[in-house]
Amino acid sequence: METKVSEVIADMMKIEEHYKGIQNEVNNLAEICIGGGSIDPELYTKYEVKRGLRDINGKGVLAGLTEISEVRSYTIVDSELVPCEGKLFYRGIDIEDIVEGFIKDKRFGFEETTYLLLFGKLPNSDELDRFTKLISEFRILPQSFVRDIILKAPSADMMNTLTRGVLALYPYDRKANDISISNVLSQCLRLIATVPLLAVYSYQAYNHYHDGNSLYIHSPKPELSTAENILRILRPDSQYTEFEAKILDLALVLHAEHGGGNNSTFTTHVVTSSGTDTYSAIAASLGSLKGPRHGGANIKVYEMFEDMKKTVKDWSNENEVSEYLINLLNKKAFDKAGLIYGMGHAVYSLSDPRANIFKRFVEKLAQEKNRMEEFKLYSLVEKLAPQIIANERKIYKGVSANVDFYSGFVYSMLDLPKELFTPLFAMSRMAGWSAHRIEELMNASKIIRPAYKSVAKHSEYIPLSERK
Repeated sequence: METKVSEVIADMMKIEEHYKGIQNEVNNLAEICIGGGSIDPELYTKYEVKRGLRDINGKGVLAGLTEISEVRSYTIVDSELVPCEGKLFYRGIDIEDIVEGFIKDKRFGFEETTYLLLFGKLPNSDELDRFTKLISEFRILPQSFVRDIILKAPSADMMNTLTRGVLALYPYDRKANDISISNVLSQCLRLIATVPLLAVYSYQAYNHYHDGNSLYIHSPKPELSTAENILRILRPDSQYTEFEAKILDLALVLHAEHGGGNNSTFTTHVVTSSGTDTYSAIAASLGSLKGPRHGGANIKVYEMFEDMKKTVKDWSNENEVSEYLINLLNKKAFDKAGLIYGMGHAVYSLSDPRANIFKRFVEKLAQEKNRMEEFKLYSLVEKLAPQIIANERKIYKGVSANVDFYSGFVYSMLDLPKELFTPLFAMSRMAGWSAHRIEELMNASKIIRPAYKSVAKHSEYIPLSERK
């Protein structure tokens, strides 16, 4: 295995050197591409184009109907839209009530939430037990898959590796192209069960072959929940506390679904509408989630705070923290992108219910891990950032902490590697993507194809011999 991995790395280096030799020519072509690809921003206003499929007030263009979840950020009073505390409903049930239910019963909630999203109702005890066992039975990879697919080409980017792993499952499925609901449900359950294995094993391979650490490939245990198995197969000693597993389970529940309009779920609908197979549809959704404007945001929050902790001398000093936040907005700090990561959301204004739920448990975990000073810094930024953003920016709605604001901090306290932050989002969202794929197959009869208006000027064809 060591020799084969070395050969792969050597081949990669040869290819990289080859590409370097032709990069200057590509750079010249890129200048031509840039020169001919810019569209006058005023044309978007002229033709009333809803950039990002959102209007000037940030309201999304209605592109479909769903029964799976609802994101609410305003109420209607006297025909006026009035911002309200954010609400999230899974199949019509308030996420806060769902969380309170399984926390009160001291149960894990992800399997129950997955059942609700897929089948539209809460399971009774017998249904939940049977469904949990079914997920466990699907939590297995094809023989030699880890050796032949995951270990042979380790990569630093777990999302790309995860996508490759999902696509690699296609040839192992004799009914891969069958899009009947029963077959798609089977495929989705298989992916919900195995995506955590693909992600964690991919990280273990990278951690071994690139960082020189010991290789651990632990098998999952059927009697454990999804959250417990993630910690079991990730940690060298497979040990974890019940509270660690419960807060990871909560993270999975809160990230499992968020309406049909978020980028990766809309991708699921778009690609599913073409009639393609489940593996291709989910691979496309993974590609969307990887982006730093979507699932990759939690890494940006974590990295921003790591930079803040080094830059700000007194973490409790509001003036120092405010100065750093102002520098962030003015592109003078961190990655100079002009953003305070983790603050603001495309839909929510007053609050993100997921962040509110998470915060209650984050503080308890911070106490357990002796990281209360960091928690207080997060809380201070959550308090200061909205007003600073309002002073420095023209905004059409309120700004509040979103779920990504705390998730990276939670994952770091659970000793989860940064490389797995976004894959953990994918492990959760597999439940929502699966429900939306099935809903699209059941209700849609047309391929999704929005309109794009051409603004190119017409010109005559010039023979090659006459071109300058």
